[in-house]
Amino acid sequence: MRRSVITATVSALALAAGASLLGGQAMAQTSLQIGGSVTGALDDHDSTLGTGDGQYRFEDYRFTARAGQRLEAIMRSDAFDTYLEVFKAGDEGAESGPLGFDDDGLADGTNARLRFVAPGNGAYTLRARTLSGVEGGDYSLSLSERPAPPRAPRPGGIRLGQTVSGSIADTDAEDDDGLRYDAYAFRAREGQRFAIALKSEDTDSLDPVVHVGQMVGGSFVEIAQNDDAASGGLDSYLVFTAPSSGTFIIRAMPLGTDSTGDYTLSLEEGPPPLDATPIAIGDTKEGELTESDGLNDAGARADAYRFTATAGQRIQAELNSEVLDTVLELFNAKGESIDQDDDSGGDTDSRLTTTLKDGGTYTLQVRAIGDTLLGAYTLKLGEAAPAPAAIPLPFGETVQGEITADGARDDDERGYADYSFQGTEGNRVQIVMRSGDFDTYLQIGKPGDSFEALSSDDDGLGEGTDSRLNYILPETGEYVIRASPLGSDAKGLFSIELTDKGPQPEPGSILVGHTARGTLTDSDGIADDGAFFDAYTITVAEGDKLDVTLVSNHFDAYLDIGKMNDGTWESVASDDDSLSDTHAKVEWTVDEAGTYIIRARSFAPGESGDYTLAVESRK
Repeated sequence: MRRSVITATVSALALAAGASLLGGQAMAQTSLQIGGSVTGALDDHDSTLGTGDGQYRFEDYRFTARAGQRLEAIMRSDAFDTYLEVFKAGDEGAESGPLGFDDDGLADGTNARLRFVAPGNGAYTLRARTLSGVEGGDYSLSLSERPAPPRAPRPGGIRLGQTVSGSIADTDAEDDDGLRYDAYAFRAREGQRFAIALKSEDTDSLDPVVHVGQMVGGSFVEIAQNDDAASGGLDSYLVFTAPSSGTFIIRAMPLGTDSTGDYTLSLEEGPPPLDATPIAIGDTKEGELTESDGLNDAGARADAYRFTATAGQRIQAELNSEVLDTVLELFNAKGESIDQDDDSGGDTDSRLTTTLKDGGTYTLQVRAIGDTLLGAYTLKLGEAAPAPAAIPLPFGETVQGEITADGARDDDERGYADYSFQGTEGNRVQIVMRSGDFDTYLQIGKPGDSFEALSSDDDGLGEGTDSRLNYILPETGEYVIRASPLGSDAKGLFSIELTDKGPQPEPGSILVGHTARGTLTDSDGIADDGAFFDAYTITVAEGDKLDVTLVSNHFDAYLDIGKMNDGTWESVASDDDSLSDTHAKVEWTVDEAGTYIIRARSFAPGESGDYTLAVESRK
């Protein structure tokens, strides 16, 4: 792996942050500041993920952003098909997947352009990777801030039974992801069904996507969308059921950021909902997708099966066919999709395992994808084994465990072991999981019928593929730690250790014109992203102009200045590498007099070492 710095905003510090699911290579993260660019190469020294045709090679870059900040990343290569993903820092292995991704959005061959809006203040990971395969090569990567979008236009109108013509052009409004759109408003009654078709003959320049939603507080809130109709081709078709009476907005949009072209949009009465066949838990049904079946909301031939369940019940549905590439989707009583599976049953069969939060009626929808959309299938609905009781985990002890092939499985088919402990609000806990047999993955949550993670970690220990999760408990009570492999096929031995580090340390203080020297350790304060910090209070006057610097030869220094407000950190100024390479500097002009907190911290979680903090007046 090699990199050459183009601008001074790129840090050369590589952070050992994990390993691939295959080869166990150490994953590295390099800090990339907004406005910076870097050249690199994907080669045999870089990490890989995935298996078979889905295997890819990648490098990760860490950056910080403000909530609502509009960003654009561009990746170019003459050697391979580029692909970009962005994650919340620490969530690279999370079930939810990336916050955004792009393949060929630059509309320049196979180069990628990813536009996204940061959902909150904090650190993010930008993944530069191959689309598929491990044959890489040289590439360039840049990250920049985009200007504010133009004000959303007043939507046009469309009536039931009407078809309108339009054009996506360079002068149209843009959404937060930089996609141009035209907007149309229509009225609907609760439960009314509509068939919305968005078509374009400019197939070389426009892949149309239809979005339906409502304006809430000046923002478009999406309810449903469709890219490619089940009938094939690039046109979009969506059956929309109004969840309430009111005005709804259709946005006619392209799939790519630079796409333009003409389109037609039609709004027709929707087909009746699918008739659902009753099925009981424990039953097996033989069925067949035929031309006489109804259409689902994407216009695909589908069968539906209705069953009742109790709150907390864990079910497993299996869909098998010798001729179809099956898809199985689960809907709640409101018609909302809550789970979906394509190939977890092996080959092209589907298997869906989930814990139902609420009691009531649910619907399983059976359909197919690929070249063959009609044919016979077998659907089996059963009750999955209940989750085993969590094992009490004492503080300060190392406990041995094992993930076995026939043990408990989560909804993603990963083996796991649950541990419980009693914690105190505001206390910091540290969980360390080690294994020589698999890539470890830690989650912490609250007990309940369905486990929901409050925080997670993949490779935070910085030692290969072992995990370290630091977390501040939001309330007093019982918590559950879920220890698992990152991959679904892994098994083997592991160890886990839980440490109570008590409440956040009280901050020290620093005066203007003074220097403080300290050491970050795992006993220090823990930021929201899991990074260690030392805190210093400073009292300043309105209009003060200060230079705050943080220098360390042991970690990538990061400065964060702000206040605590009802237990929440509110940052007013921050910096990663403005002083030089991995050293931080904030040129701070105080807007409001008062006492603030300076956090001297590492850029990434898990880093420690000596540092020097200085505060000087700026003329």
